Amino acid sequence: MKAVILAGGLGTRISEESHLKPKPMIEIGGRPILWHIMKLYGHYGITEFVICCGYKGYIIKEYFKNYFLHMSDVTFDMRDNKMEVHQQNAEPWRVTLIDTGEQTQTGGRLRKVADHIGDETFCLTYGDGVSDVNIAALLSFHKAGGREATVTAVQPAGRFGAIELLNDRVSHFIEKPEGDGRWISGGFFVCEPSVLSRIEGDATIWEREPLESLAREGQLSAYRHDGFWAAMDTMRDRKVLEALWAEDRAPWRVWT
Repeated sequence: MKAVILAGGLGTRISEESHLKPKPMIEIGGRPILWHIMKLYGHYGITEFVICCGYKGYIIKEYFKNYFLHMSDVTFDMRDNKMEVHQQNAEPWRVTLIDTGEQTQTGGRLRKVADHIGDETFCLTYGDGVSDVNIAALLSFHKAGGREATVTAVQPAGRFGAIELLNDRVSHFIEKPEGDGRWISGGFFVCEPSVLSRIEGDATIWEREPLESLAREGQLSAYRHDGFWAAMDTMRDRKVLEALWAEDRAPWRVWT
C-alpha cells in the first residue's frame, strides 16, 4: 500500500520559514515535519510514498537525494573521490517525488499522481499535520465500512485558555479547553482509486467537490480519532510541536 502526501502548498501563514523552503520541510527536532509523517506510516508497515511536490519542490527532492548525508555519519576520501557511509540510519522507504505544479490545487495534485497510485487502496494526508492515529485501525475501519473513502475526524483543543464567569466574577480558569465539540477533517484519509474519477483537473480542490460528492452519495466514512492531532499552520504551532519533541513528550512519536 502507498501513502500519498500533499506537499506542494505555499504555506503563506508560516511565511517566516516558508519563503525559504516548502512547509513540509520545516523542521521539528531537526527533522522535516514530512519525515515525522512518514515515520508514522512506516511504523505501521507502509513504506511506499508518493510525494506531491509544488512550491520549492526541488528542496524536497534534494533532501531525499542526500538522505544518507542527513541521517548517517560519513567519511569523504577527497583523494580517491569516494564517500563511505557509517552507521547507516536510512529508512526502508521507496519515495516517488512528483512535481505537480506550484498553482495546482489539492485535488489536482492527487490526479497528477494517479499513475503512481495504481488500482489499489491508498492512504492520503497533508504534509503539515502530525498525529498518533493508529493507521492499522484506520485501515481496518475503512475496509469494514466498504465505502470509497474514509477521513480521520478529530476534535482539536481550544487555542486559548478560557475563563468561566459567575456574574462578574471569574469562577475558574480552564487552560486550553476542548474545542467547540465539532469534528473536523484531520487528513489521514484512506481512499479507493475510484475517488480519482471525481477530480476534474488542476483547479479541483479535494476538500470541495470530490469530498462533498462522496458525502452526498454516502461514500465517505469518518474514523473518529480521540488522540493527539496537530496542524502546523503558524510559527506558534511549530514552537508548540518543537517544545513537545524537545521535552520527549511528542505524542505522535509512536515509533521506537
